[in-house]
Amino acid sequence: MFKLVSGNSNLNLAKKISSEINIPITNSTFSKFSDGEISIQIDENVREHDVFVVQSTCQPVNDNLIELFLILDALKRASAKRVTAVIPYFGYARQDKKLEPRAPISAKTISNLINSSGADRIVSIDLHSNQIQGFFDCPVDNLFASNIFLRIIRDIITDNTIIVSPDAGGVGRANAYAKRLDCDVAILSKIREKANYVSSMKLIGCVENKKCIIIDDMIDTAGTLCKASELLMNYGAESIEVFATHPVLSGNAISKIENSPISAVHVTDTIPLESNSKFCVHSISSLLGKALLHIHNGKSISELFE
Repeated sequence: MFKLVSGNSNLNLAKKISSEINIPITNSTFSKFSDGEISIQIDENVREHDVFVVQSTCQPVNDNLIELFLILDALKRASAKRVTAVIPYFGYARQDKKLEPRAPISAKTISNLINSSGADRIVSIDLHSNQIQGFFDCPVDNLFASNIFLRIIRDIITDNTIIVSPDAGGVGRANAYAKRLDCDVAILSKIREKANYVSSMKLIGCVENKKCIIIDDMIDTAGTLCKASELLMNYGAESIEVFATHPVLSGNAISKIENSPISAVHVTDTIPLESNSKFCVHSISSLLGKALLHIHNGKSISELFE
């Protein structure tokens, strides 16, 4: 028996998935004690059920993580047969290696906590780095928003379109898009003095009179993105559009983008966001719904990307 449970981080996405697969969201009760501690009660029988928990770890990140841990624990203690944590946006993913002395590998720590809370399987969208799949002690299905974005890009592509990677770490992603679109690639090389601050940036490739499409996995403070767009325009770019899976958008990121040369930003609903003048939100619910049904029925996930 299939059960769909949702936390509070992205209830609209959970409702869309529910509609896609025609499975109602399981009734649950969420409350808080006077000191802020979270209390959770699963209000339906889940014994021997195949349960999927939808919960992005977006803002407020730590509250949503604790909520996820408690939901997983409640389901395992209620004798669910299998519990799959569906984490469309996996937070703490940027801290996936030790770069400085006495620093944690936070992505590994969070993975351990999710496993120990009772997750038997993980489903996520565009993990920040592929190595995170190895941090879990259970199967991980890392799905790709490229299925959605490629359809949109094919409708707007022209002979002078070029795919741009905003940093060296995204070159593989940009090359994958370029190969399927038969486009050239340009790369932006950046130097960070500290997290969320880019001190300098250089362009590798020619973008003069080109329609630039920047591909990334997330937009946080938008500092890199806005610097990149200004640099591309300085080198003669004709226009700039952005395709990024996760709209983290911390601080004044939206206003930065509104005041930048970027003409449009395409994102998914892994994190809740209202569309506005420059942002176009595309739902990932159909892809997630199909993936959950494939997992439940023991079918291949890779078939979704062929």
